Amino acid sequence: MTLPRLNGLIRALESGQPAFSLFAPMDVETALALQPSKYDGVVFEGEHQGWDIRGLRDSLQFLLNRGQIARSGSVAPAVTPMVRIPPNGAEKAQFHAKQALDLGVYGIVWAHISSVEEAYNAVAACRYPRLKDKPLYEPQGVRGDGPTQAVRYWGVSQQEYYERADVWPLNPKGEIFVILMMEDTRGIENLDRILKEVPGIGAILIGEGDLSQELGYPRQYEHPEVLKWMARVVDTCKKNNVPVGHPHVDSSNVERVLKEGFRFLMAAPVRSYAALEKGLKLAGR
Repeated sequence: MTLPRLNGLIRALESGQPAFSLFAPMDVETALALQPSKYDGVVFEGEHQGWDIRGLRDSLQFLLNRGQIARSGSVAPAVTPMVRIPPNGAEKAQFHAKQALDLGVYGIVWAHISSVEEAYNAVAACRYPRLKDKPLYEPQGVRGDGPTQAVRYWGVSQQEYYERADVWPLNPKGEIFVILMMEDTRGIENLDRILKEVPGIGAILIGEGDLSQELGYPRQYEHPEVLKWMARVVDTCKKNNVPVGHPHVDSSNVERVLKEGFRFLMAAPVRSYAALEKGLKLAGR
C-alpha cells in the first residue's frame, strides 16, 4: 500500500497553497486546543520558552485524536507537529534535532542561520547517514539511529519510516520539513548562496524580531527599513523557488502578506483564529 502524504504542511505547499502554522508552547492544554483547529501544522516553541523534551513528547501525544484518525482513513495527523529548537545556527547543537525527530516530529525550525556552513549543518542533522555512492548524498546525514518512538507516533512500519524520514523537497518522498530562520542582515546577504549550495531546505522563515533589533527599529514590523530587508528575503526565495515564511500574521496584515508571496504563514495565537480564517478564505482554501 502506498502511504499518503503524512506532513500536512508539505501537502499544502505541494498543492500550490500556502501553509498555515503557529508557534505554541509545549504543553498538553495547548495541544488539546490545537487538535480540532484548521491549522496545517504547529511549531512547538523550544527556543525562548525552554527545551522541555518531556513536554514535547506529551504535546505530540495529546495532539492526536483517535476518532479523527479513524474517520480520515489515514495515519497522517490533522495538525502536523514540528518544533523550534534552542540553539542558534552557529552553535550546531545537533542533538536537539535528533531527540525531537526521534519522538516523531515532522520538522525542525532552526533559529539564526547566517551562513552556508550553518545551513548545511541544519539539514545534515535531520538526515540519516548514507554512503557516498548513494543518491541524494549531500548534505551528508549525521542523525543517529533511534526511531522506535517516531515509528510508533507516525503509525508506520520501521522500513516505511526510513523511506520517509528524509528532508523534503530534496527527497520527494521525504516528510521532514527543515525551516531555516533568517534573523540578521548577514544571513540575508548570504541567503542566495545558502539556497543554491545547500539542498534540502524546505522553507525560509524571517525572524523579523531580531532583524528589526539589528536594524535599530525593534519590533517595528511595518517600518520601511524592516520591510525592505524582508522583501529582499522574499525576492531571493522566489528566485530560488523556496517557500518563504512570515512569523507574525494577523487579520490586519494577512492579505498583504499573501500578496507579497509569503507561503508559510505563522498565524497565532492558539485561541483566536481570525488571521487563520481570513487567510484560508483569501487563499481559496
